[in-house]
Amino acid sequence: MSEDKSSESVQIPRKELSPREIVAELDKYIVGQKKAKRAVAVALRNRIRRLKLDPEMQEDIAPKNILMIGPTGVGKTEIARRLAKLAGSPFIKVEATKYTEVGYVGRDVESMIRDLMAMGFQMVKQEMQDAVKAEAAKRAEEALLDLLLPGIGKKQEEAKPARRPVVWPVGSFSINPHNGNGSSIMGTAIQVGIPVGHVRKAHEETPKLPEDNESKTTDAVEGGVEAENVEENIHVHDETREKFRAMLREGKLEDKLVELSVSQNPQMPSLGMMGGSMEDLESMISGVIGAAVGGGTEKKKLLPIKRAREILINEESEKLIDRERVTDEARQRVEQTGIVFIDEIDKIAVRSERSGGPDVSREGVQRDILPIVEGATVNTRWGPVNTDHILFIAAGAFNISKPSDLIPELQGRFPLRVELDSLGKEDFLRILTEPKNALTKQYKELLATEGIEIDFKEEAIENLAALAAEVNAHLENIGARRLHTIMEALLEELSFDAPDIAPATIPITIDYVNEKLNDLVKDQDLGRYIL
Repeated sequence: MSEDKSSESVQIPRKELSPREIVAELDKYIVGQKKAKRAVAVALRNRIRRLKLDPEMQEDIAPKNILMIGPTGVGKTEIARRLAKLAGSPFIKVEATKYTEVGYVGRDVESMIRDLMAMGFQMVKQEMQDAVKAEAAKRAEEALLDLLLPGIGKKQEEAKPARRPVVWPVGSFSINPHNGNGSSIMGTAIQVGIPVGHVRKAHEETPKLPEDNESKTTDAVEGGVEAENVEENIHVHDETREKFRAMLREGKLEDKLVELSVSQNPQMPSLGMMGGSMEDLESMISGVIGAAVGGGTEKKKLLPIKRAREILINEESEKLIDRERVTDEARQRVEQTGIVFIDEIDKIAVRSERSGGPDVSREGVQRDILPIVEGATVNTRWGPVNTDHILFIAAGAFNISKPSDLIPELQGRFPLRVELDSLGKEDFLRILTEPKNALTKQYKELLATEGIEIDFKEEAIENLAALAAEVNAHLENIGARRLHTIMEALLEELSFDAPDIAPATIPITIDYVNEKLNDLVKDQDLGRYIL
């Protein structure tokens, strides 16, 4: 297996964006954190550059993994997620605290690669299904017409004239049972006759048949009448089918019920391709039991055409795509462009002044993560996946431990370190207004569905930003997540009453904000209300 094929078939980004363009795209959703954005932009661009090199050089260039250091709620996860979406790469977010050292009950670290491969497989499968969706829709339409007009094909087959003999029997004779050498053979009777065409001609020249046979026609005449009936039936059926096709396309039959056979075949993973984790073992056992109980049968259901069309399109799409090609493409994309975001890595760091207890297990998880990050081959149900060129982004607050508390080998596998800044009032103000998915825009759209139009005044938004910064300063600093709790407290009553007071226009002024939130801020135990 040469590296040429792998690099040719993998396309990392949908567009070859420059680092500056990547940062500009991230700015649409994430406020501030320029250092972190520049670091991930360079890492993504280096992947594009790598794939343009000779295969031999590609193999030697390893991704520069990134360690993000910063408090919660400042955008670490969002940066990684938006980067993966921008690049069209398989992406998975995992938490380091959910893994246990080999030998303990729990998830092993290799499951993160199996999950990433599952994500890549679904991504490629969806892309290939979208590519054949038009053809699948055509086939689904024909299948729906067959369901709406059952039995037409069978009737046409039954209407065909029966096969006639090529000769008309007139007599028989037998072979001499003894040949010239005196040996005996079994006597054979052979029926002889004349061609049917001559018989028909003779019948045409014969006088009128007796009265008891007048109702009968000759085989030749019967065949001609049946052929004409078949052609007429086919024409009528074609016209009916086209009428139903037009009604289908116009949406006039969406609620009509049809009987559809739904496949009940359970997915049975191959024993040789299993990864060895408890999750995979459970999946395999459930697949075997499902096959034994269900037997891979089909179940007939009465469904409206709207739902039946979706099922048929999915089934036809499955038939049109090559699953082996999906698996190969997914594996290559995961190996060359996959991104794994390991959150809460600071929680498995071992502080130097402590030893023993749970710290032993934490250090064991670090040792298990190390070979995955360095480069290893992990068995999955879709085949072995190599992690040499997967980009790993680790993140943690490190408010109790320090990056230096990680084992030295793991520190060395994250050469790029970026510190993310804490968010203040000005950042909150920008978060509430600038991003494409700003919270104020989200709540406007949500309440608009109820007929409520809310108008956020500028001074009210400034007050909300100041309030969030003040609460973070007095309580635990949870970053931008504080805005979610503030906005929910602000609009809780309005959201509850919206169906009863619609339609209405509600201005969100500074007085409205003070009325709803000032009592909470003045209370000493803010955590009771805000968190």
